[in-house]
Amino acid sequence: MKRYHEAGSTADGPFSLVVTPESAGWGYSGLRVLELDGTETVATGDSEALVLPLSGSCAVEVAGEKFELAGRTGVFDAVTDFAYLPRDASAVLTGRGRFALPSAKTEKHLPARYGPASGVPSELRGAGICSRQVNNYCLPHTFEADQLLVCEVLTPGGNWSSYPPHKHDEAREGESELEEIYYFEVADGGMGYQRVYGTEERPIDVLEEVRGGDVVLIPHGWHGPSMAAPGYDLYYLNVMAGPGPERAWLICDDPAHAWVRQTWESQDVDPRLPFGGAK
Repeated sequence: MKRYHEAGSTADGPFSLVVTPESAGWGYSGLRVLELDGTETVATGDSEALVLPLSGSCAVEVAGEKFELAGRTGVFDAVTDFAYLPRDASAVLTGRGRFALPSAKTEKHLPARYGPASGVPSELRGAGICSRQVNNYCLPHTFEADQLLVCEVLTPGGNWSSYPPHKHDEAREGESELEEIYYFEVADGGMGYQRVYGTEERPIDVLEEVRGGDVVLIPHGWHGPSMAAPGYDLYYLNVMAGPGPERAWLICDDPAHAWVRQTWESQDVDPRLPFGGAK
């Protein structure tokens, strides 16, 4: 199964990117990126989803509700507001811009809702050249959903994120089983790199140069680092879901590299963070 997809290679109609559980060869996680210029109707089918502006703004009409998304000019400029779409819904989007629709299969029907930008927690992780910013849109402690987990990570040029390498592919104490999608954008037309590797029992081997619009699929294995080339800030949207009855994001560091976390205690956070004046 192919784990790296170049920008445009999965395009379908108004969607510049389409990843479904079926196309990924797994059970839950999906992502579409809608290039909107006017009005489009989006069906959620058997999945819950978000409408998350990457650039631009739009109105979302769904299940008798209407939400005006102020959006943002770009992923490095600000945290955005967003809308939650329930399963079995038909949503009408009107506006202009590029919108991520992360999704997860679910049996549960939750109400459509608006997520204000002011309610999105941002955190700075790591230190030194491992400094990065994480915007936590749809996690257990930030926004209610049934299976869907969504955050975005912004890494200044020259820094490493998703590091130490970690995994979440086993249901056990301290770890949850989650499929993950990495969707990338890179400032100024630059590039970054993404590493994924497995165990002897469950091998996987990915090392790809990534550019804006590319996607890497992670069914299992250690993932990281995500490397931002010097001079080019790196963005990626993480979409996760899995079979567990509890919606949880629990990770396990690669024991060979977990010691790196201890070195951050003596280093400062990169002064280029946060992006866009996030709190």
